[in-house]
Amino acid sequence: MLTIFGSKSRQSGYCDGVNRRSFLKVGALGVGTFGLNQADIYRAEAATSGGLGHKAVINIFLGGGPPHQDMWEIKTEAPKEIRGPFQPIPTNVPGIQIGECFPKIAQIMDKAAVLRAVVGCEERHDSFQCMTGWKFSELRTMGGHPALGSTLHKLEGPVDRSVPPYVGMATAGVWRNPGTPGFLGPTYAPFVPNGEGLADMKLSGVTTDRLAHRQQLLSSMDRLRRTMDATGQLEGLDSYTSQAFDVLTSSKLVDALDVSKEAPSIRARYGDGKPFQFQYDGAATDNELVLVARRLVEIGVRCVTLTYGRWDSHGDNEGLVRHHGSRLDQAVHALVTDLDERGMLDDVSIVVWGEFGRTPRINPQGGRDHWPQVSCALLAGGGIRGGQAIGSTNRLGEFAQTRPVHMQEIFATLYKNLGIDTASTTITDRAGRPQYLTNMDPIRELV
Repeated sequence: MLTIFGSKSRQSGYCDGVNRRSFLKVGALGVGTFGLNQADIYRAEAATSGGLGHKAVINIFLGGGPPHQDMWEIKTEAPKEIRGPFQPIPTNVPGIQIGECFPKIAQIMDKAAVLRAVVGCEERHDSFQCMTGWKFSELRTMGGHPALGSTLHKLEGPVDRSVPPYVGMATAGVWRNPGTPGFLGPTYAPFVPNGEGLADMKLSGVTTDRLAHRQQLLSSMDRLRRTMDATGQLEGLDSYTSQAFDVLTSSKLVDALDVSKEAPSIRARYGDGKPFQFQYDGAATDNELVLVARRLVEIGVRCVTLTYGRWDSHGDNEGLVRHHGSRLDQAVHALVTDLDERGMLDDVSIVVWGEFGRTPRINPQGGRDHWPQVSCALLAGGGIRGGQAIGSTNRLGEFAQTRPVHMQEIFATLYKNLGIDTASTTITDRAGRPQYLTNMDPIRELV
């Protein structure tokens, strides 16, 4: 491990695999679980006037599985023990109603689309499928399919090396996994900012000139280690560390993560999502993370993922939905409106969804259990044709009745919004075989 502090330097090295242990630190810039998780994903495009200047996606994962029948399609004709206590409300699109907990989203329905019959879900408390579009078991021997953000990192070249192309606003865990690079390897893992990560991006008194001298020394050592590495794991380390230095000498990322720099009126529009309730071992309803997501795509990040709330409502489903729903309503309305006012909405795709739906029948604890047969999603931005409610479930909300939309179709739509033709674009797996990004076409009603 090489650690560089202010006026002191210390070198020692070992090669036991980038995917298991850290072997590089710059100040506090750590190399972590996915390899060089804070020194290897620094490509993005700079924003230009007249729009964002690049395409981006914000993936809001409702970890735990949100109740589809209590959000975008209230089952008014079902028995009480199935329909629940929620009432439908009108939106600004004639003929479309959504759940009463989402009055602000109802005001921007013309800019969004709800998918009421999402199919293809696994019964896994895992963000994997909502990050990749693929089942967890597929290509598992080589790490599985990469997340959308990792694929974007692979396919798109760098524009601003001081900004990561893929940022996961989360920490590791079942409820908050920001996505994984799969068979693409640790080079394409998401940057995950946290308290330690923020400290990593500060020079702590080291001047850029002195940092440059250390960069030259570090590059020389990297070349030496690479020549000694028979596995090839260290190949390209020079470029990783170079990108790390680019981040250290730029304030863009640190500034974007600091919501105190945002206008008070905009912060008030998003709110903070407090008081946090029903969190347990999951994510908070942190609305400021949604604001950070907008700030990140604005400086050049291509993909931002975040987990919002813990929707595993085995008990007190009504209380959870009223709490989480009202806060999500404010956050999504603020994000769509904010992007629209800045002329960025057509460039930024927003997807809001969870890993599966909930049981039609309310259990004795007032909750709903796992139901992978059908789920739901909300899409906005990216140039889609908004003002639509696509698909429906049967009277009891048990399964898709009209126009089921597969999770693969949603990813194909996101890729199309990003300017990527999934019919012709492939990425190469570890065995040298080309892999398509999806195996289905985009949602025809939206593109």
